Amino acid sequence: MEEEAQEDVMEEEEEEEEEEHDEDNVPSSSLKAPFRASTRMQIQRSNVCSRAYFVVVMVFFHVYIVNVIGLLLYVHYNNGPGDVVSGDGAKPEVSTSGASREELHMEEDYSQSFSLPRIEGIRVGHVQQVSLVPDRTHEMRTLSLKPLLFEVPGFLSEEECRVVVQLAQLKGLMESRTTAPGRGPEESSQPLLSFSTEEVFSLLDLNQDGLLQKQEIVSHSRSRDGTWLNPDNLRHILSGLEARPTGLLTLDDFRHVYDQSQRPGQQRSGKPRSHFKQRNKHTRLHQGPGSHHVLQTLRNRLISLTRLHSSLVELSEPLQVIRYERGDFGDAHHDSGASRSETTCAHSRLAGNSSALTEVSCRYLTVLFYLSSVEEGGETTFPVADNRTYEEQALVQDGVDLTDTQQTCVRGNMRIKPAAGTALLWYNHLSDGRGWMGELDEYSLHGDCPVSRGMKWTANSWVNVDPDHQQQARYQRLVAQRHRAKSGMEEHYQPLSHSDLLHQDL
Repeated sequence: MEEEAQEDVMEEEEEEEEEEHDEDNVPSSSLKAPFRASTRMQIQRSNVCSRAYFVVVMVFFHVYIVNVIGLLLYVHYNNGPGDVVSGDGAKPEVSTSGASREELHMEEDYSQSFSLPRIEGIRVGHVQQVSLVPDRTHEMRTLSLKPLLFEVPGFLSEEECRVVVQLAQLKGLMESRTTAPGRGPEESSQPLLSFSTEEVFSLLDLNQDGLLQKQEIVSHSRSRDGTWLNPDNLRHILSGLEARPTGLLTLDDFRHVYDQSQRPGQQRSGKPRSHFKQRNKHTRLHQGPGSHHVLQTLRNRLISLTRLHSSLVELSEPLQVIRYERGDFGDAHHDSGASRSETTCAHSRLAGNSSALTEVSCRYLTVLFYLSSVEEGGETTFPVADNRTYEEQALVQDGVDLTDTQQTCVRGNMRIKPAAGTALLWYNHLSDGRGWMGELDEYSLHGDCPVSRGMKWTANSWVNVDPDHQQQARYQRLVAQRHRAKSGMEEHYQPLSHSDLLHQDL
């Protein structure tokens, strides 16, 4: 009872104290309680922050470990063949020969070669200084803006011209053949054979089901065993097939399409055109490792002139040397082919479209070297150079085809007389505006006037570029891989003698 009385007294005293605090408007207890609660909350927040900090640190630590492991795996699985350790713990040796060094250099730099600088023409007659050999500058004169055409006198010395001619004679010259419409001088074919329409249909119909399919025509174009059809004929037949709702050609359909494609002297534009004709003798000279030093010097000088990456020039076609005797000529033509969806570049066919209908020459620019002067005739003609507009129909004037240099060479807009040692440079393609090769420049049409007196020696150097820069990259990558594999095998063979290299590279 006494304890209960004491508890009642204490409760009464607490109530009195609360009333006094209320009256004095000084809630000390209310202040103390929040203060104690605040203290407890601060302690709790501190514990939470410490725990969160620990979690964050652990997460970053694990991410760091994962990144290190990933980097080690990447380095391990992406080492090139040159970094792979052999069974005895030593790295394989790399050949230090000139050819191997060039191949490795080509492989390392192929990814940096995808820009195509162009020389500015400024205006016709503009002269600019170019440095091609030590302690000397050459004058380069702009001859035309359409196409972009330059002349460099003294590009070759008299001795260099003589050596190139002698190397060509040692290699041996062969006759150039007349080619079919739509082909350049390097894409010659045999004369058309006399086949009936039914025979051609049967030869194209591989499965002999009486129907022509697209794949059968494409397969024929890739086999290169047909001499009765040229790319224009095949393209015309393919267009006729694609125009059919069924995507097939019956014999009756083929008769109609084939007869149209075989009309002599006619293209789809309906403009009469003569077949390309030429008469001369030519050969090819290799300019790579092991070739004559004059040929290598000539190629290096071309790299300096064009300002292109060396790998583009080194992977291009060999030097072509041509001899024109009295009466020899070459009709006007384009050195490069127009890019189409059904074509692939001949030089990059390793990485090309396997379903392409035909191959064409893809030549970004041409450098023509005059190895001799000519007593009379033999000019290089550009029939439509610097015309305001280009129209294919305008090539026929008064019933005469301007591409026929035998008849109309004097009517060309520009004629350049050969002078020994002089070089001509022109671009066969326009720029695409992004530093790569664009459409074919129709104004680059050119030919060789007949030689009236004397003999004419020239050399052509083409720089091959695929209009698709990604395909060009794939092609250069494949070549680099083959060169690397070849350099790895060279250690197992004895080096060739100088005479072997001479005969091989000629």
